[in-house]
Order: sequence, then structure tokens, then C-alpha cells
Amino acid sequence: VAKMSAPTMEERKACWGARDELWQCLDRHGDDASKCEKLRLDFESRCPQQWVKYFDKRRDFLKYKEKLETEGYHPSEAAGKS
Repeated sequence: VAKMSAPTMEERKACWGARDELWQCLDRHGDDASKCEKLRLDFESRCPQQWVKYFDKRRDFLKYKEKLETEGYHPSEAAGKS
């Protein structure tokens, strides 16, 4: 059983820095993960696994929210038809 301990300030900064670099790379390459593989590995090695999951979901949410704000809400054609 792995003991969960809170990351130190230095570990948090390293994690957040790795996340920011990865996200910038993904933004530059249109979310092409293959172009950011090294940064992805760095991010995963510097952050607790739970944080990696959280930040991945957070990025997806922020991208979705940004799309809604720029394109508006478009219900799918299938919605409401049964």
C-alpha cells in the first residue's frame, strides 16, 4: 500500500510547471499528443497520479467550455428524438 503524502511546495511547482509545458505543447500542436510525448512523461513523473487524472479532466473541461463560448451551444440533431 503506497502512503499518500502531500507534495512539498517544490514538488507542486515542478508538477504545475510540467503541466503548463505540456498544455502549451498541446495547444501549439492542435492537441496532437504524439508531438508532446516527452512532456507528457515528464508531467506524469512529476505529479501524483490523482493530479494527472484531475488535470487531464480539467483540460478537457476547459477546452469544452472554450468551444461553447466561441461557437455557442448546438444541441445534436439526435437529441430529443426518440
